[in-house]
Amino acid sequence: MAAHASMREHSQASQNSTKLGYSLTSRNLTSSEPTTDMTNETNQDAARDQDAARDAAVEQARDSIGDAPNPCEREVSVEVPAEEVARTWKSVLERFQKHARIPGFRNGKVPGSLIRRKFAAEIRSEVVEHLVPHAFRHETEKQKLAPIGQPQVVELDLEEDKPLRFKAVFEILPPFEVTGYREIKVPHEPVTVGDEDIDRTIAALREQNSTYTNVDEERGLADGDFASVAFKSTGLEEGAQPVEMNDVMVEIGGASTMPAFTENLRGAKAGESRSFDVTYPDDFSDQRLAGKTLHYDVEVKSIKSKSIPELNDEWVKDMGQEGMTTLEELRVRIREGMEHEKKHQAEHRAKDELLRKLTEKFPVDVPKVLVDNAIDQRLERGLRSLIGQGLRAEDIKRMDIGKLREGQREGAVREVRANLLLEKIADMEGIAVSEEDIDREIAAAAQQSRQDPLAVRKHLEQNNGLEGVRSQLRSDRALDWLYRHSE
Repeated sequence: MAAHASMREHSQASQNSTKLGYSLTSRNLTSSEPTTDMTNETNQDAARDQDAARDAAVEQARDSIGDAPNPCEREVSVEVPAEEVARTWKSVLERFQKHARIPGFRNGKVPGSLIRRKFAAEIRSEVVEHLVPHAFRHETEKQKLAPIGQPQVVELDLEEDKPLRFKAVFEILPPFEVTGYREIKVPHEPVTVGDEDIDRTIAALREQNSTYTNVDEERGLADGDFASVAFKSTGLEEGAQPVEMNDVMVEIGGASTMPAFTENLRGAKAGESRSFDVTYPDDFSDQRLAGKTLHYDVEVKSIKSKSIPELNDEWVKDMGQEGMTTLEELRVRIREGMEHEKKHQAEHRAKDELLRKLTEKFPVDVPKVLVDNAIDQRLERGLRSLIGQGLRAEDIKRMDIGKLREGQREGAVREVRANLLLEKIADMEGIAVSEEDIDREIAAAAQQSRQDPLAVRKHLEQNNGLEGVRSQLRSDRALDWLYRHSE
């Protein structure tokens, strides 16, 4: 479960509601002097028609959702006095009048009546942008509500000399209590590393340090040989681009070698070429090849035999690892590393089980906007991973993103719920995060991504991400606390 991952992507993702209606964007909420494009000619009736259509769409969206209540959703009705509407309307009109460029009139001398007709929709939109965010914040503060994400404004009623009335639908985090979390217990698996584990690791190391020598005798490739080949591969689908590689080692009859390579190269001599097709299974590890058939033109450059180093102290010295010159020292180093890794894996499994029990014990309501955010992040991480494995843009276009999102929803709900519970536990246990802790986390992230720590911090500051770093560190520490007290 991702609640105890290392430093995440802490930049705040945009929180887009699925409902329709007038959306309060970050620009709406922060702009005190918005810019205006004074190019489109519209009229007051068209603006009112747009509002009516929007409100009808909202109702249709609500009907399609069904009667299932959202325990995190709240609605407030807001009214702005007519005199404030008139004052704002006058201010916006004057600014339009000052900056409008209309043939036949000097700058700043365009009659107000013409400005009203020509820029009716733009003026109305800016009046809304000036009044609605402030009025919404004032009303929610008065009712002691803390909105999460952007509200949806519906039933907006605005005329120049009348009160502005609207309703805003938004989500909050309902209050909840967490008692009895200290009673949650999970087993802590004992960690053991056997001699056979060390033997397998040493065998793998010897394989990695193998050397390859040319076979001088004039003969064809046989099982156990290694062929140094150059090849050109071409997909059979229309428009496929060939791929050429000049120095690839193929083990004839090897467990990881596609059977078609073994069958077609067996018996080939150095300097000979073979052409054949290879069909890859649907579950092939390389997603770029899975389920595809490729044509190969292969040239055998040389036949090689593999020599595995002898198991002795000299081989250990040849590896050049500091402080390690004997087989016994190698075994000790391997044991320590495997014990550390197994302990980490056991702790990870225990923490996953802790989170499962915690979210089952406290099934608190979670705002949909936070769940949607988590789904976005999970999909982004998954797609980045697939792209790193060779997934192409055309493959992504063929994906059913809606189905993928739904497939992530259950896990995202658990993730959000777990983080909310961990934050609550951090509050109750007095778990704090210092600026030094954040600096260390940023430094570690910068080192991992090979960036300057100051650049990473600046990026986080510009994207409101520092608080996300602090929150995640607190959650991680709360989970560590639960783990220590869970035996």
